[in-house]
Formats: sequence, structure tokens, C-alpha cells
Amino acid sequence: MPFGEYPYAIDDKGRVVMPPAFREFVEDGVILTRGMEGCLYLFALPNWKRVEEQLEQLPLTDAHSRAFVRFFYSGASKARLDAQSRLTVPTPLRSFAGLESEVVVAGAPGRLELWNPQRWDAAIQAVQDNPPHPELLINFVA
Repeated sequence: MPFGEYPYAIDDKGRVVMPPAFREFVEDGVILTRGMEGCLYLFALPNWKRVEEQLEQLPLTDAHSRAFVRFFYSGASKARLDAQSRLTVPTPLRSFAGLESEVVVAGAPGRLELWNPQRWDAAIQAVQDNPPHPELLINFVA
């Protein structure tokens, strides 16, 4: 499972070097797509298959489900690391996430996230300022 956060540069062609800690997770290719809070999600291919299965279960008759599938699925793009362990982020996804010259690559359960550094800092600060409800963490602490 990928974990940790790593600040990196993103070049003018939209390439970001994948942190060594995450290279094994993405070595067989990834699906990049729009994520929540303005970041990008990167799913290893086996994990993406599970996401697809869940998306297929959402009711077609529900407008909120259709909107979410449209948001999440239409932005998806397949990618692989190049010989220098770089991943190219398509222009529309870079624009969505506000990725220009810097990026934070962060691990999460079953995925990676790419963040604009200012959005990342704000997201982390928001959790510090308003921690999750205790009932969400009841089984979390050992």
C-alpha cells in the first residue's frame, strides 16, 4: 500500500518523476483521473478494475450517480512510467488539479494522489482544524 508524501517538480511537458517509494505500485501502468478536493487520483490497473466494478453498480436512473460517473470516468487516462520513471499528466488533468511547476505525490489506500502544493497544504490544515468525527476513528486506534 502506498503511503507518504513527496514534493516534486512537474516539467513544462507535464511530466512528474514518480517517487521511488511508489514506483513498484505504478510499474505496470496507471489510470489517472479527476479526484476529490481538486486533486488527481492514480490507480494501479488492478485497483482501477475494482473501481470500474463499483462504478458499474451505480444506478443509471439516479442523476447524482450519473454525474459522479461522468466526472470521474470521463477524465480518466491510461499512462505508464517512461525510462526516467516519469509519468506524463495530460493537459486537461493538469488544468483541473492546478498543477504547474510543483506537485505533491501522496499515498492513499489503493491509490496515489497528485496535488497542487497550496491545495495540499489547505487540505491537511482543514483536517487539523476540524478533525474527523470520533465515530469514524473508533476502530482506527490500536
